[in-house]
Amino acid sequence: MKSLFLAGWMVFWGVFAVAADGADGAPVRVRLWHQLIYAHREVQAKLIAEFQKENPDIVIESIYRETEALRSGFQSAALVGGGPEIVQGPSDQVGPLSVMGLLAPMDEYFTPEDLTDFDSSALIRVHDQLLMVGDTVGNHLSLLYNKKLLPTPPQTTDELFAQGRAYKQGYFLVWHMQEPFFFVPWVTGFGSDFASIEGQPNLDTPAMAQAFQLMKDLKASGFVPRDADYETANALFKDSKVAMIVNGDWSWGDYKKAGIDFGIARLPQISSTGLWPAPLVAAKGYSVNINVPVEKKDAVRRVLQFLTSAKTQLAFTKEVSTLPSRLSARQDPVVLNDELLKASNTIMEVAKPMPVTAELRAVWDALRIQYQAVLGGSVEPAVAAKNAQTEALRQIQIMNEVRPADAGAIVVKAVMGILVLALLVYLAMKTPGFLRDLRGPNRLAYAFLLPALLCVGLVVVFPFFYNIAISFSNLSLRTFTSWEIIGFQNYFEVLVDPVFYSVFLKTLIWTFLNLLFHVSLGVILALLIDQTLPAKPLWRTLLIIPWAVPQYITALTWRGMFNQEFGAINQVLAKFFEMSPIEWLSKPLEMFAACLITNIWLGFPFMMMVALGGLQAIPRELYEAARVDGANAWQRFWRITWPLLQPVMIPATVLGAIWTFNNLNVVWLVSNGGEPAGQTHILVSYVYKSAFDLYRYSSSAALSMIIFLILLVATVFYLKVSDKKIGVG
Repeated sequence: MKSLFLAGWMVFWGVFAVAADGADGAPVRVRLWHQLIYAHREVQAKLIAEFQKENPDIVIESIYRETEALRSGFQSAALVGGGPEIVQGPSDQVGPLSVMGLLAPMDEYFTPEDLTDFDSSALIRVHDQLLMVGDTVGNHLSLLYNKKLLPTPPQTTDELFAQGRAYKQGYFLVWHMQEPFFFVPWVTGFGSDFASIEGQPNLDTPAMAQAFQLMKDLKASGFVPRDADYETANALFKDSKVAMIVNGDWSWGDYKKAGIDFGIARLPQISSTGLWPAPLVAAKGYSVNINVPVEKKDAVRRVLQFLTSAKTQLAFTKEVSTLPSRLSARQDPVVLNDELLKASNTIMEVAKPMPVTAELRAVWDALRIQYQAVLGGSVEPAVAAKNAQTEALRQIQIMNEVRPADAGAIVVKAVMGILVLALLVYLAMKTPGFLRDLRGPNRLAYAFLLPALLCVGLVVVFPFFYNIAISFSNLSLRTFTSWEIIGFQNYFEVLVDPVFYSVFLKTLIWTFLNLLFHVSLGVILALLIDQTLPAKPLWRTLLIIPWAVPQYITALTWRGMFNQEFGAINQVLAKFFEMSPIEWLSKPLEMFAACLITNIWLGFPFMMMVALGGLQAIPRELYEAARVDGANAWQRFWRITWPLLQPVMIPATVLGAIWTFNNLNVVWLVSNGGEPAGQTHILVSYVYKSAFDLYRYSSSAALSMIIFLILLVATVFYLKVSDKKIGVG
């Protein structure tokens, strides 16, 4: 059964691969997925253009993808034989991808002599297999300070607080407050690592609690913003509105291009311990897809040699101050004379290597929830440290669990077999008639229809049945390429999990409130446009803009407007209503309200346009007769407008309920993946996090099927009740 599903996807990817690579003799296409920020992408684009001039037989297709989209997209594509030939990213992604068996050993792409020229920390091996060759070493955090605002940075935490309280030119310090990667160096300063070198958690320690308390004290100090994600922190430093920022070496190029005269220093020494915070150091480099065909390996080798060459690395050093991984390149004057790299070397002296194990994902997730809870004031530091350790161990256990098949597997396989057999019999019975019809007078109609049916089958029907299959399987991190049908265990796990019911209740509230405002606002605005407002085409155009703009852009824009200090919403509330700033992004209820407001803004135009179409179809004679009979405006609406609108509004409401129930974009983007502390999830975002953050694919598939059944039952019930009401009316 599994081989049948995989074969279908292999055919799908194969068709597109052949079409893209062209006929024999055409240039070989090598796809590269990367996560380079904009300044780095500019350098890469210039270098690739030069390479392709010298190598016209190779076309490099370079595609930027955000970190999580790259990882999840590569996993899905590589599982079925597709995906890019080369993947670029930090070394910590090698752990899970290697466990899944998606990366090819890279020894055949580099000679032993060539590998000796690389810094050993740039050669990432798992179980003695070389799975990544880094082109840069670092990816570490440091304290960046604007020399015009602060000539000398603080050396200790006592100096940090003293200088911060005395600083009067705006904010003194900023960092990405939602992400634990920007927090964990401080743990080392209190005498403990957050994880062992094997990636196992070490979170329930006094050092962790003290580091949590330090972050809490910094937030309450008054010289840091109350809330700042990465983009907010980055913008404040670029605009010289903050003296210092905690950021990584990947940001240096952007700041250089922005014309900021900045310096680099270690994170301040912890005064109470005398220890330096230790940033995590990792390589960033290239890995190769396990599915690279033999005929492409030579082209992939040439591209890898180019991407990791000393010339390419020095070009990046010159433009964005990255540290080359090649030892020969480090002897070049471009590296030796770079003041930023000189300062970076002093930071790397106290740095620690980033663990590469797959379990680190669970550690980050557990730590993120408690870190945000501490900054939000809902959990005390010592309790947060204990909770983080407990949750990390639980997630690691689930992540590494391989469930054996039980008696239910036989039932599932038997049912699947019967259904497949019935489908084959049905197709055998219908095929002769279909072929006769295909050769008949309707063959032109089939010629237009079949491509659409094929696309729907590959994009909708096949994934749906594939999802059903894996919902009965043990597909997870450890069984990514060797899963099997195990029975009904995933469904039992979902139905006995109390978290499912709490998230389900939150999803119902989310759906009801959104629909209430979508429909009411849509109908009210439609009535205003239809009956009273002048310049109707102009109003229709303006009011449909929220629905016309892509959700991704709208959600991120609203998230920016909800910022506690710099967002437009709090500024309006303070100016016109004299209200104190609302912590939209750091309190669970406020964050849920922020997501709700954003989705209402996105959804009401659709209902408005549907209602407007329905209103224009109502005969005007009915209103004239009602006026003659003395009916007021409310009676005309309730007795004429609303009953005659229901035939168009009921299908729109059902469709809106399904969209809202499954609306991942708004919740995920506005809440940044369920923040704060994972308390803003609805079912669809909970499924996404479970599947792509914690590798629980089979149980996530079971939960998605339960969501489908809930929506199916609710839709059928609602339509039947509505049909009866319309019929009675």
